[in-house]
This record gives sequence, C-alpha cells and structure tokens, in this order.
Amino acid sequence: MNTTTIKPILDILTARFGENTFTTQDTRDGISTLAMPAEKTVTVLQFLKSSVIMPYRMLYDLTAIDERAYKRAQNGHKPFDFTVVYTLFSFDRNEFIRLKAGLHGEYPSIDSITHVWPAANWYEREVYDMFGIRFNGHPLLKRILMPVTWEGHPLRKEHPARATEMGPFKLFNEKVDREQGALQFNPEEWGLKRHSDDTDFMFLNIGPQHPGTHGVLRIILQLDGEDIVDAVPDIGFHHRGAEKMGERQSWHTYIPYTDRIDYLGGVNNNLAYLLAVERLGGIDVPLRAQIIRVMLCELFRIASHLVWYGTFAQDLGQLSPVFYMFTDREKIFEIIEAICGGRMHPNWFRIGGVAQDLPQGWEQLVRNFIHYFPRKLREYDNMVMKNTLFKTRTKGIGIYTLEEAIEWGVTGPGLRACGLEWDLRKKRPYGGYENFAFEVPVAANGDCYDRAVVRVEEMRQSLRIVQQCLEFMPPGDFKSRHPLATPPVKQHTMQDIETLIHHFLNVSWGPVIPAGEAMSCVEATKGWNGYHLISDGNTSAYRVRVRTPSFPHMQMIPYISRGYTVADLLSILGGMDYVLADIDR
Repeated sequence: MNTTTIKPILDILTARFGENTFTTQDTRDGISTLAMPAEKTVTVLQFLKSSVIMPYRMLYDLTAIDERAYKRAQNGHKPFDFTVVYTLFSFDRNEFIRLKAGLHGEYPSIDSITHVWPAANWYEREVYDMFGIRFNGHPLLKRILMPVTWEGHPLRKEHPARATEMGPFKLFNEKVDREQGALQFNPEEWGLKRHSDDTDFMFLNIGPQHPGTHGVLRIILQLDGEDIVDAVPDIGFHHRGAEKMGERQSWHTYIPYTDRIDYLGGVNNNLAYLLAVERLGGIDVPLRAQIIRVMLCELFRIASHLVWYGTFAQDLGQLSPVFYMFTDREKIFEIIEAICGGRMHPNWFRIGGVAQDLPQGWEQLVRNFIHYFPRKLREYDNMVMKNTLFKTRTKGIGIYTLEEAIEWGVTGPGLRACGLEWDLRKKRPYGGYENFAFEVPVAANGDCYDRAVVRVEEMRQSLRIVQQCLEFMPPGDFKSRHPLATPPVKQHTMQDIETLIHHFLNVSWGPVIPAGEAMSCVEATKGWNGYHLISDGNTSAYRVRVRTPSFPHMQMIPYISRGYTVADLLSILGGMDYVLADIDR
C-alpha cells in the first residue's frame, strides 16, 4: 500500500465521516483503496466529487465482485457476499481512488448514484445485469448487455461459464413467441413519450444493420420532423462475455481474448491487461521489451486512426479517402505481420515482455514507413480536413464542454478536443513511455471537427515515437527472466526434478499469480482502457474487469445529439470513434 498517496485523502475522509468509517486495503497497484459502509456510499461520493479540495470529478468505473467463492478470508473479502467498487479520478491530484461497499444477501441492493454522476446510469445497469444487484432510485434499471429474456446473471459465480455446463439448446414455439414479443418496441419502456402538446413524435430505428453505426448497434430516435428529440442506444448485440472468460482462462491463455475487445487497437489491449498481471506478479519488464511494446502500440494507434479517418470521411459523403487510408493501413500491417506473424490480432505480447525478438530487417520496414507516411498525411489534410463539405458537417456539431466530458467519463481524443492537455502517456507514464518526447494535441471547441483535428495530429506524434524507437532501440532481453514469466531453460529440466516440475506446471497450467488486486490504465486508441484484476492465488483470475473507453462515450450519445438532425447523428457517431466490441465486451 502506498501510504504517501493514501494518507492525505484518508485524513480528510476520516475527519469528515469518522475514524471507524473506512478500512484501508492493500493492493499491488498503489491506488488508495478504502472499504466503507454501503449506507454511506452516496454521501462519501458526493463529498469526493464536489466538496473535497482538488476533487475527484470523474467516475472512471463502477463495477462489482461476487465474493462468495473467494478462497482467502483476507483484505475485506470474506465477510461480504458482493462488493460494489467505485473508481474515481482527480485531474487536480492526478490520482485514482477506489472505494468499496460490501453487501450481504443473495440479491442485495444499494442506493444509486445516477444523481451524482449521469455516467453511473449504464454502469449500474451493467452491474444489475451481470450480478443481480439492484440500485435503489435508478431511473431505468433494466438489462443492458444481455437480452431482456435472459435468465440469471452471468458474472455471478454460480452462473455457467461454458456451454457444456448448460443443457442443449432447444427452440420451442413458446420461446420463439417470447423472444419475438420482447423485440416489440414500446417507447414508454425506454422513458420516451409518444407525443407532446402540439406534435406527434416519430420513432426511427438506426441499425442494428445500418452502415453508419459501424457495427451491430441499434439507436432508437425520437423525432419531431428531422430534429432529434431523444435517442436511446441499444447495445449488447456484440457481447461475448469477455470478463466471464477471464475467470476460466489461465493468466496466459487470456491474452488473445484481449485482442478482440478493441479489435482495431491490437496490442494496446494486450498491454493494458499485461501491465495489471505484471503488477500482481511483481514482474519487471526489460527495457528492450518495453520499447518494442511501445513501437507496436503506436503503429497500431496509427492503423486504428486511419480506419476512423477513412470511414468518418465516408460517412459524410467522401468515397475516395477510405481506399487511400486502408492502403496505408496495409503498409502498417506488413510491418506488424513481419514482426508478429499476425495482423489485426497478433497476440504477440507476453507476461514479462514479448513473444520473440525483432526479426532481421525490421529497421528497414519501419524506416520506409516513417519516410512515406508524413507526405500522405499532408495529402489527406487537403483531401478531408480542408474540404468545405466536411467542415460544414462537423464544425459546431456534437459539442460538449470540458466539464460535461469529465461528468460523463469521456477520455482520449474526445477529452483533449475540449482543451484539456491530458494524456496518460505523459501524465501517468507506463510501460516505458517516460522515455519518449512527443506533444499532446489539443483543440478548443469540443465538436466533431476538433475531435478529428486531435486524432490527425496524434498520428504525427505516434510517428515521432516510432522513429525514436527505431533510432534508440536498446540491446537486451525481449522478455523477463522472472519465473512467473519464463519457464526454466528446457535443457536444465533434465538435471533435477524440481526444475522439470516447474517447467511442466508453467507450460501446462500457466503461472500461479499471487493473491492480490491491481488495476492498469493506458491511453488506448479510443481513450482510457483499464483492466482491474483480482487474484486468489490461482492459475486464473478470480475477477477480470475490463473498463473500456467506448462504453461511457456511447452513453453520452443522447445528451449530445438532442436538437440535431438525423444526418448530424452520423457525424456525431463517426466523430466519436467507438468500436462495438469495446462497448459490449
């Protein structure tokens, strides 16, 4: 536990709420972690958001843990059946704080904080959906990721994790009728009105197969003519149970699953997960491995932004840019494939480093791209950013202020487009980023155009980082020699039985990560991506929480689309740069 960071805020909280209100918990990530009575949750969180000096203005995450199967009666786990976890962030303090409220009972309840943070709405619905915990006072507590007809709550420990643990699927006529009936749209169930005093509203489905939604997403629009009165995003079509799978995969075999969450971000997902695992295991990553990771992450950042750039222009009527930009993305994938063997989903990072050292000839491939790409970015500026129609359809559209962005949990380019120069790679360096010189692009207006300005400049800055990786790639190991990261050398296993057993167990079962708790948070392609991992000293995680940036961003759609037209909605969606698997997991 990092007492230098926890003591100031703990002193403030105990002075305000009493010495016996909070219990500190040890974690591997150094984040101030406090357990508190459930009945004081709302007042404590309101105090931290609004009344404390240098407040925690952002609700970064809200999730829960089913404690009932936890094997070790320590750290405040065993006395409770469930724990609701609130993670807040203070930009003034540049620190996280984690607060936990323990609950008793098979289907417990706790007060909602949607009146404190509007961003809590979807997070509380997700906890209800996955765990069955009810939030008193929530405005619309219904399932969000699972179908409304789903039985059970998947992240509870008694819920099956594999299809083989369930009976064979049978589609009876009664089930068909029930499922079809559940699809019937009733505006009142979503909190919408059919008419106002002087007009009848029209309801329009955008998706789940509309090209403008960039995936299986449904948005129900309440329209007065062409004007959007309200919008309801209907998500979950892409849900695959990524967090549940983390409980049955080993620490090592879960790595490929992270690739598929932000499926355009590639190894950025691996890094977010592995940083948390390495903190739990006390594993130091060699410098060469860190720099290799950074180089691959930045190449994937450019590749992801190119997909956004081309499809955004296409959404607004330009047909040519997407072909040029996907061609440039292929040039990046040629580098990725030469190094990793894979393209979109390389699954190449490992606990403690990377799978292999860089191959011969990698320098020339990277150097060629560094020389080639700046000219193409200038060409795209003229083609897209300076295009009159593109400007007309993006400037002044989808505006939100810096205060609103923080209130709703917006991170990444969307936050920087509001004028806040905040990039985790600079402010809270991780994984070797402290070794690089680059600028943090910002804009001022918080509209769709400024979000595009930030992303375009980010590609130039990523190219700077990649060039520094090329010029200053250090010698050394590509993977840690820590026993949890790398099995003993095979030839040594023939010398003594202990080494043979250690090699066999590490390869077959995977490493046993010590009991503990750790969270990572990285500046991914879409915003802040975090993995909150809990180990009970086993070969797989007890709890895997994946906090993705696209989830809170999509929740903000109704707030920033009201008053605009249907055509403007496509500008807002395209400018947001979300990925459906990043929302649904």
